[in-house]
Amino acid sequence: MPKLPAPPLPSALKAPPPRPSEDNGKATTPLEHAGGAGISVVDWVDERTSLSGAARWLMFRKIPKGTNWFYTLGSATLFAFLSQAVTGVFLAMYYRPDPSGGAYESIRYVTNDVFLGQFVRGMHKWGSSVMVILVFLHMGRTFFFGAYKYPRELNWVIGVVLLILTMVMSFTGYLLPFDQRAYWATIVGVNINGTGPLVGPYLSDFLRGGSEFGATTLSRFYAIHMLLIPGLLAALIGAHLYLVTKLGTTAPPWAKAETRTELRETEV
Repeated sequence: MPKLPAPPLPSALKAPPPRPSEDNGKATTPLEHAGGAGISVVDWVDERTSLSGAARWLMFRKIPKGTNWFYTLGSATLFAFLSQAVTGVFLAMYYRPDPSGGAYESIRYVTNDVFLGQFVRGMHKWGSSVMVILVFLHMGRTFFFGAYKYPRELNWVIGVVLLILTMVMSFTGYLLPFDQRAYWATIVGVNINGTGPLVGPYLSDFLRGGSEFGATTLSRFYAIHMLLIPGLLAALIGAHLYLVTKLGTTAPPWAKAETRTELRETEV
């Protein structure tokens, strides 16, 4: 009597397909198992969030001919901002906005006693100057390359606001050590702001938290430096990067000139 074929199994009872790292059922190493687990986790997250499409849209895009190292100034500025954010979080763990001596003593403690405190504070202190320089260089490159023209006017405006916020960030952070140099330099800066037309006196009163420097002034500068400005910077940087990705980057002026010359030669 011929043997009848076995009935088909339901899909729920079938064995799962082999992982990409498995080779026809052969034994795999622990490293290959870990790699397969990582791929499974990424696939699980991507199936529920579709982040791979956004990542491809962000990273895999065409760039104009002639792109060079001048175009990395924006990325360098972003890296400087991230460095400031990370080092600022660690410094905030020890800082006390107390004008009666707690602010200065907390900075002195970080510099002299905390493990790698002087290194982290140095990164934050000099990183602020580096970020200001990079923002100016990035804006200069954008201006001289004509990248502020249609259809990128809004991105240029966002960049100008980012420049202003970066300067405000440096100004408010300068007072936080609350030593003699920071104290008197901030007084000079606030008084200069007070000479502005119409809003100058109100701006000075807002920064001081009243008519004179005091405990409220330091707390206000600390809140602006740690909460208000970083939030605005992060939001505007996100909008800036979105527009850069959506609109693309412009070709250098010399590449445009070469293209126009080639077109004229072709017409002739």
